[in-house]
Amino acid sequence: MENLKELKKKKIAIYGLGVTGKSVLSFLKKKRIRKLITWDDNHKILNKSKKKFFLLELSKMDYIVTSPGINIKKSNFKKHLLKNKHKIITDLDLFFLINRLKKTIIVTGTNGKSTTCALICHILKTNNFKTELVGNIGKPILSQKFNKNKIYIIEASSYQLEYSKFLKPNYALFLNISKDHIDWHGSMKNYINSKFKIFNNQSIKDHALFDNRKLIKIYKKKKYQGKFTYIKKNNFKNYLKEHQLKFQTEIQNINFAFEMSKKFKIRKKAFLKSLNSFKGLNHRYEIFLKIKKFTFINDSKATSFEATKKALAKSENIIWILGGQPKTNDKINIEKFKKKIIHGFIIGKHSKFFKKQLKNKISYTVIKELKDVMRIIFKFVNKSNKKITILFSPASASFDQFKNFEDRGNCFKKYTKYYAKRIS
Repeated sequence: MENLKELKKKKIAIYGLGVTGKSVLSFLKKKRIRKLITWDDNHKILNKSKKKFFLLELSKMDYIVTSPGINIKKSNFKKHLLKNKHKIITDLDLFFLINRLKKTIIVTGTNGKSTTCALICHILKTNNFKTELVGNIGKPILSQKFNKNKIYIIEASSYQLEYSKFLKPNYALFLNISKDHIDWHGSMKNYINSKFKIFNNQSIKDHALFDNRKLIKIYKKKKYQGKFTYIKKNNFKNYLKEHQLKFQTEIQNINFAFEMSKKFKIRKKAFLKSLNSFKGLNHRYEIFLKIKKFTFINDSKATSFEATKKALAKSENIIWILGGQPKTNDKINIEKFKKKIIHGFIIGKHSKFFKKQLKNKISYTVIKELKDVMRIIFKFVNKSNKKITILFSPASASFDQFKNFEDRGNCFKKYTKYYAKRIS
């Protein structure tokens, strides 16, 4: 592992100056790392001489820090980056390289990462542990003030893990795996391999947690050093029926959090008390408004059909709003759910994809703008005597019309509340 004195001697390139890239740049400047070069593909004025300088210097760098989401195989600098791939690291790597960490927990998987991280953080915090939630959830990890006495809970996406080299979590949680981001990784095998990087540097003192026997089989085959734990599926449903998280938190998330509470010697009674006070995260099956017999649910975080399936399974009498930028090879199979769906509204710029998936299965209407959908829906709020769920679970990425899933979810809530006031 590096220390700050050694890092100051290094030459570092930063590729990508979005939120994460800027946090890396600010962090390294504060640490007085002077040998820095930067580049961003979205510079408003492309400076050819600066671009040429960046490419010439790239091979001289000790580290190249890339922002999450940058796929070097699709980059304008593909040739140069592939040649120097062994030097590419992430902001998570810098965090592990420099800081002397008390305890770290890294959570990955296709679905449920954010909720699991937030739940673990909440349970530890309410039981008097000092914690910090960082990584793919909230602010970039290097923008946080470091405290050596805190337990860091890190959400790690496959984009971050793809190029990470120095992660060494005390606890590595692999929640689940399903088809996602295949267009970015190139294949399911590559996608799975990126996730397994959380175990690369673990020692026999560290822990790997699974609830999937197929993933354990891969883990054993790769001969990692950490101690693995198979998480038994405790049924918390009887308890959950009595409190507000009945629909908002998945049993899988709770089981992982419960196992982590045991690792930190938290008693079950204390765990359940903490669970009861957890309010969940925005944009994840968020029941945010009820008007008469209409329930409005914001599930904007569902960026694939695999995520949307869970929302459909939990709902009844659904008016389903979907659409956006579909994932490569994603399929929408609604055979199990079509009797639950009253009508669908397809939004966004890729309606042809969704029409093809829903044709002859459910009735639907194509309306490009979300605001127009909400205006139409509210015409029926006063007329219906039936309990109806308005489910905004897009089953696709948000980038065709919105900045991100948070922006998309906030727009849905804003339009809903706007029309709700007009009928109240």
